[in-house]
Amino acid sequence: MGALDSLADYLSELFTEAKRSKKRKPMQTVEIKVKMDCDGCERRVRHAVSSIKGKPPLSARPRPRVSCFAHGYSTKCRREYTSVLIVPTGVGAAIGGYAGDALPVARALSSVVDCLITHPNVLNAAMLYWSMPNVLYVEGYALDRFAEGLWALQPVHQNKVGLVLDAAIEEELRIRHLQVADATRASLGLPVMEYVVTDTPLEVEKWVDPKSGQSTGRIKRPDALLRAVQTLVKQARVNAVAVVGRFPDDDVEDVDGYRQGMGIDTLAGVEAVISHLVVKEFRIPCAHSPALSPVPMSPSLSPKSAAEELGYTFLPCVLAGLSKAPQYLVMNSEPLEKDCISTSDVDSVILPIDACGGEGTLAFARRMRNKPVIIAVEENETVLNDTPDKLGIEVIKVSNYWEALGVVAAHKAGIDPQSLRRNKISNIPRRSIMPANGVPIPGATSMTLL
Repeated sequence: MGALDSLADYLSELFTEAKRSKKRKPMQTVEIKVKMDCDGCERRVRHAVSSIKGKPPLSARPRPRVSCFAHGYSTKCRREYTSVLIVPTGVGAAIGGYAGDALPVARALSSVVDCLITHPNVLNAAMLYWSMPNVLYVEGYALDRFAEGLWALQPVHQNKVGLVLDAAIEEELRIRHLQVADATRASLGLPVMEYVVTDTPLEVEKWVDPKSGQSTGRIKRPDALLRAVQTLVKQARVNAVAVVGRFPDDDVEDVDGYRQGMGIDTLAGVEAVISHLVVKEFRIPCAHSPALSPVPMSPSLSPKSAAEELGYTFLPCVLAGLSKAPQYLVMNSEPLEKDCISTSDVDSVILPIDACGGEGTLAFARRMRNKPVIIAVEENETVLNDTPDKLGIEVIKVSNYWEALGVVAAHKAGIDPQSLRRNKISNIPRRSIMPANGVPIPGATSMTLL
């Protein structure tokens, strides 16, 4: 019997005793405030109180009703469900290999899970972005360290963002980027604090790895980048940094395939190199935006690449993402606050089926305790060949992100996803018990994984 049932019984007994008494005594009015989230409980209490003569009228604020057996109140008894969405950058992913075209996946997934962790390649769409309060914007190097259990994520209300501009950026193009920063400050209220220009050009170089087929590159002056970031961190006290490097302009023919929604993003690989360098050195959120000369208009542009044709820079989404990106805390060296997120909090990981060889994915797959469900999406192909079968990783294979969302929803509800498929649940197997001498007990069979 719950507390509200006891209250209802008490009020009923009180009224019965009052009727039996021949001599009425003045009733003392007592105000009782009870929070009732269940319709059935409230009806019993109201019925008991309504029988008392001279009572003041009952009042209740209108609010959504739930049953004691509904899941609404049970959220207090379970932890939040956390997913990680990975689409590697510069590998020609069919979904997520272009200008923020995996952002719809993140939006849909964020409506199913309590917390979604993903990285700039998924969320950045040049001039476009989409704010989602339960999505954490985590740079790729930091995401790998998080998966390995070395770093934790500390959600924030806002960061102080600094901006680094490559000295190689021409004056007009530099002004365009500064106007973007000012626009985000005035129109979006983003805390972009100060900017600095590197003391020497970064000398960005990019190419495609002939073995793997993915884009990569380097900056010939990493020291100039690190000095610029250190200036912002030490003097301006920023705790997140956006970097804009001047990239070599491609011939129109070289980028035509990408603009048509085919091939790989030749900029993405070295962008990751730049942000990895900053995050590894300073352990703060960082993302990169390339500075490029405008390309001629194309009337047959793919929608997947169109976000990069809207303006002069790709900077707006980077500043928006960094403004609320979680801070990185090193495990076992810094005291973790109660709202920090660690790798043991991750329930599921979603990624392309042939891109399972990354450091973060392998770290998730190797976990012995609190191992997340790994969901491999067949439709999202890349230039890689790191399949689960090749790497010996246990995954749930799905055809597309529609099915991936269904698996996540079932897992969050505590349901075996296989029970939602036709004839996928067979008789429960029996596992043999191994005694100390290592000889199996007769009659027991080992379990077969289906």
